[in-house]
Amino acid sequence: MKNLLKDEIKRDILFLVISGIALILSFSHVKLFNVDLAWIAVIFCGLPIIKEGIEGLVTEFDIKADVLVSMALIASVIIGEIFAAGEVAFIMQIGAFLEEFTVRKSRKGIEKLVHLTPTLARLVVNNEEKSINAKDVKVGDLLRVNPGETIAVDGVITKGKTSIDNSVMSGESIPVDLSEGDSVCSGAVNQFGSFEMKATKVGEDSSIQRMIKLVQSADASKAKIVGLADKWATYIVVAAFSSAILTWLITGEIIRAVTILVVFCPCALVLATPTAIVAAIGNVSKHGILVKEGDALERLSKVNKITFDKTGTLTYGKPSVEEVVSVMHDLSNEELYEMVASCELYSEHPLGRAIVSSFKENHKVEVNPPQEFKIIPGRGVIAKVNNKKIIAGNKHLLLDEKFKREEIRFIREKHKNQGKSIIYIGIDNKVGGYVILSDTLRKESKSMVESIKSLGISPVLLTGDNKYVSESIASQVNIEEVKSECFPQDKLELIDKYQENENKMVCMVGDGINDAPALKKAYVGIAMGGIGSDIAVDAADIVLVRDDIDNLPHLLNLSKHMMKTIKINIAFSLGLNFIAVILAMTGVLGPVVGALVHNAGSVLVIINSALLLKYNKKSNKIEKDLVYKDSRTNSEVSCSNL
Repeated sequence: MKNLLKDEIKRDILFLVISGIALILSFSHVKLFNVDLAWIAVIFCGLPIIKEGIEGLVTEFDIKADVLVSMALIASVIIGEIFAAGEVAFIMQIGAFLEEFTVRKSRKGIEKLVHLTPTLARLVVNNEEKSINAKDVKVGDLLRVNPGETIAVDGVITKGKTSIDNSVMSGESIPVDLSEGDSVCSGAVNQFGSFEMKATKVGEDSSIQRMIKLVQSADASKAKIVGLADKWATYIVVAAFSSAILTWLITGEIIRAVTILVVFCPCALVLATPTAIVAAIGNVSKHGILVKEGDALERLSKVNKITFDKTGTLTYGKPSVEEVVSVMHDLSNEELYEMVASCELYSEHPLGRAIVSSFKENHKVEVNPPQEFKIIPGRGVIAKVNNKKIIAGNKHLLLDEKFKREEIRFIREKHKNQGKSIIYIGIDNKVGGYVILSDTLRKESKSMVESIKSLGISPVLLTGDNKYVSESIASQVNIEEVKSECFPQDKLELIDKYQENENKMVCMVGDGINDAPALKKAYVGIAMGGIGSDIAVDAADIVLVRDDIDNLPHLLNLSKHMMKTIKINIAFSLGLNFIAVILAMTGVLGPVVGALVHNAGSVLVIINSALLLKYNKKSNKIEKDLVYKDSRTNSEVSCSNL
């Protein structure tokens, strides 16, 4: 029982259940020790309302719906209408519980992001290495980074070759091959080679710390929607109090004044929004959509611009073989494909694994292991297959192995503006061909974008990928506005520009850690739950649990229909209040009957909201049998590194 009372949700449910039972017994004229059991509802449900009303007046100098309800409760108790007081308190607390239930949200994202921050660094002094706290690194310090370690600060490589996973900043999953003179960012993970670097930005100036600040600042600046009942509370309180006083002065009957306060209580108005939201949340949950923020759907209904990340959102985020080309007359493309798959069998590099998996998928056979295998960090792999020396990697690896620069340049020039990943193949000191890999566009992306555009919402592509890949993807899904090579700061600033300078309501859809600041800054943030990072999920208001982006049009349609339902609920509740007040003024309604009539309106509001559970309007049908291909990042990427 002690643990039950500590859990706020469970405690609220328990008090509501007890209060509901007490009201039923009170209505049936059941008493305990000659005490009206409705007092239980007054205590459990009414006292918190009175407390909130007083706190709002005293501490915030704000008139909320709680003030009017408190007046009605106190007045009902004074004249002995305990059941009416308990009934109103019970209904209001149901609305408050639903509203509170819908606005509960996670705040773990920033904590997880902080945990990404490296705590140690390897300082090199006089060729000797020692571990120090990452906070103690100074600009100009020489650091060593081993495979698998997270880079502690921003800097420039001074010695060594490597491949790093920079997805924390760029969102692109394929490691980047780097060598002396190249810059590295804190938070990136060193994949394969050991290297030394000179620190250039440390502490609060490092990339990972700046991104943490971005997420925190974006979260703090995000305005929350005020409940409709509280928006109108001042006017309702003034109108109710004035009507009650005038009726009392004119008729001399205090019971009529109390009845006005009871029927004027915004029960239906309080229930109008949360019941519709709860029903809508129940609807989208059946489609694999998790709504984390209670007012997210309300905000989503106002969205007129939607920004998409590329990798992992519009695309699957996994490279696949697009083409294998042999340049040797005595070697077919299929033969080359088989040799490269064998060469990459032991590779741990994403591109190497992609080649092997693509070959297995297409040919339904096992890959023969290489006779010899060697990794060249930051370059590629060298293996022996069928007694032939096979080299697979970037252009630098082939140049290091004395291959002809002209042959390599020809392949590079042919595909340089396509933004695809190219693995160059050397066979026994001759250029044997090349493999082209690219990310794969989600088959539903094009239809989804068209459906969203039909709703009057403008799509934008925001990606850390290069211009050629970005434009290729955008053209395939018919997105006209494209912003490429975007880092987290760039995405956040663009969204801020849309919202502040252009007065747009922006929805951001993303999946990576690099999307977290933008997801927080956007009017509504939607994260991919399957492929997405935990930090992106925590930063978002809504999560596509199964990565079904084809459900986005339904989500947007539902949010708009939900707002129509809310407006209908509000109009009905206000109209009912007006009629009930007139009847109370004329003495037709007493406090108990008035409360019952008023609460019957609340029930009708709940029923109307419940219809949202079955809402399922189809926008444009998603053609799931179409597959589109995407282009990928750098025109040359090492296949290696493992």
